[in-house]
Amino acid sequence: MKRIFISGHRGMVGSAVVRRLQSSGDVALLLADRSQLDLTCQAAVEDFFREHKPDSVVFAAAKVGGIHANSTYPAEFIHQNLVMATNAIHAAWKNGTQRFLYLGSTCIYPRLAPQPIAESSLLTSELEPTNEAYAIAKIAGLKLCQFYRKQYGVTFHSAMPTNLYGPGDNYHPENSHVLPALIRRFHEAKVQGVDSVTIWGTGTPLREFLHVDDLADGILHLLKLENPPDLVNIGSGTEISIRELAGLVAESVGYSGRILTDPTRPDGTPRKLSDISVIRRTGWSPRISLKDGVRDAYNDFLSSLEYGRMRE
Repeated sequence: MKRIFISGHRGMVGSAVVRRLQSSGDVALLLADRSQLDLTCQAAVEDFFREHKPDSVVFAAAKVGGIHANSTYPAEFIHQNLVMATNAIHAAWKNGTQRFLYLGSTCIYPRLAPQPIAESSLLTSELEPTNEAYAIAKIAGLKLCQFYRKQYGVTFHSAMPTNLYGPGDNYHPENSHVLPALIRRFHEAKVQGVDSVTIWGTGTPLREFLHVDDLADGILHLLKLENPPDLVNIGSGTEISIRELAGLVAESVGYSGRILTDPTRPDGTPRKLSDISVIRRTGWSPRISLKDGVRDAYNDFLSSLEYGRMRE
């Protein structure tokens, strides 16, 4: 039975991968939270890999956040993500791990990359300034995997998911991503009887969203490929404006007030749609619509609120 280490297994992505692997029933999962394994500590990571010797790794651990968090804490974003990646990738190679799937984000691509964004756009022009620190760290991680694979013959490869949402998301009022932030704001506005909600920016930027359960299916699909791409996008292949997204969230929450925009706030990248033709050719496609997915995410938000297990 294969031993698979899922880093970040308590996060939204990691927990989705755990649920998916547990349902398959043919693997032994290695799980360690922050109190058991500090991924920023090189000695601790090397000790863990030496003791457990996983056959495969799904690296879902990361310091993540939205525009506000990335702009406010760039040093933490680049340092923590760089250190975790280098520690884990090198320790995996030293201890005989043959399969390492590193998860990044489509924010690694240039701000003005041709749309939809193909994997070949990497490093062709300037990054989006509001998440540059995080993107550089993630680029370094995927390059580590690429070069260890090239030099040592190990199947270390990377997947770049688009904007994710779903069960286990982070609903921090300032540091969360756009979709969970909107869910929380519209819910609170509904509960408090507020007659309007103001969203950041002009509302015109276009974004792509993928339900985390679709991502988990994509990860398992990639793990089963004998010769996976070094780098592959995982997304929905469809996009929606932030203003339209706000309307969809308001409808799902049951909020009927006005939706206003604040053009003094940053928009971020004007458009970011991933080209998912490479992974489609390997046999994977997303299955959860955005409307169904937002409804599912809101139900999870309500459940988390009721039982006091909301991530913030």
